[in-house]
Amino acid sequence: MENYTYDSFTLQLEGLNVSKDSLYSVFLLFFFSYLFLMVANVGIAALVFIDRNLHQPMYLLFCNLPFNDILGNSIMVPRLLLDMLRPPSERLISYYECVVQAFTSHMFGTTTHTVLMIMAFDRYVAICNPLRYAAIMTNKMVIKLTVFAWGVAFVLVAILLGLTVRLNRCRTLITNPYCDNASLFKLSCDSVFINNVYGLTFTVVLFTGSIGCMVLTYTRITVVCLTSNNKSLNSKALKTCSTHLVLYLIMLISGFIAIILHRFPQYSDYRKLSAILFHVIPASLNPIIYGVQSAEICKSLSKLFRSKPVVPLF
Repeated sequence: MENYTYDSFTLQLEGLNVSKDSLYSVFLLFFFSYLFLMVANVGIAALVFIDRNLHQPMYLLFCNLPFNDILGNSIMVPRLLLDMLRPPSERLISYYECVVQAFTSHMFGTTTHTVLMIMAFDRYVAICNPLRYAAIMTNKMVIKLTVFAWGVAFVLVAILLGLTVRLNRCRTLITNPYCDNASLFKLSCDSVFINNVYGLTFTVVLFTGSIGCMVLTYTRITVVCLTSNNKSLNSKALKTCSTHLVLYLIMLISGFIAIILHRFPQYSDYRKLSAILFHVIPASLNPIIYGVQSAEICKSLSKLFRSKPVVPLF
């Protein structure tokens, strides 16, 4: 007969199943990945705020991604690294800390979608309405779009976690390397029908809105480029939109892999790894892809280090 511990405020994280032989190799991989993404994201965000030439809507909106990547990974990765060095019986976490971690994790994923959506709107205005761009994308509009991206994510995630927090708990084992909503409501012996319905609706609305926004935006941009003989406009569209699209596809593919593997319990180890990589990979690649592609950022870097001009790769 299964033993139940009702409403315990001390939970146990299952963590990653890593053999002793590969433990330190995996630890160092995640440690240096975290160190790199922190330095890269803090660096590019600081560069945008320091250099007045980069105080443009495109770069200011992009700064939401580094901030989101820093916040999302700082809550999850350091705790993961500590747990890797602990025996399974000592991987304990308080319930409230677990809820905060789950909230931050879902905010990270949701905000990534909404930020990329407002960045797509910026590219749409710049390419399809270039003459009105300065009038539309004012500082006030940038603030409104930023508040929209974070506000929508906050409300959606708050409802998601609110439905889970209301449940009574009868288990204490989090079958994940870090806390998320699904791991939390699986601790309950109550009916989680409402949680499943809202979770599915949440996912469908987010992905439908996100993908729909990208399809509509890039369809319109493609039509404008195909019907225009302006080589300068087409070149600008190719550079800025290809970068934005690559960032979106990396995030989308990483998210889909993690969601799909949730449906196959036999691949739990791969699911855990994919959940971590969903945080680490996009956060590591975003500043690199955006930084090396942008001529303005490359010029700013060359000024900062007073070296030969950095040439954009694309």
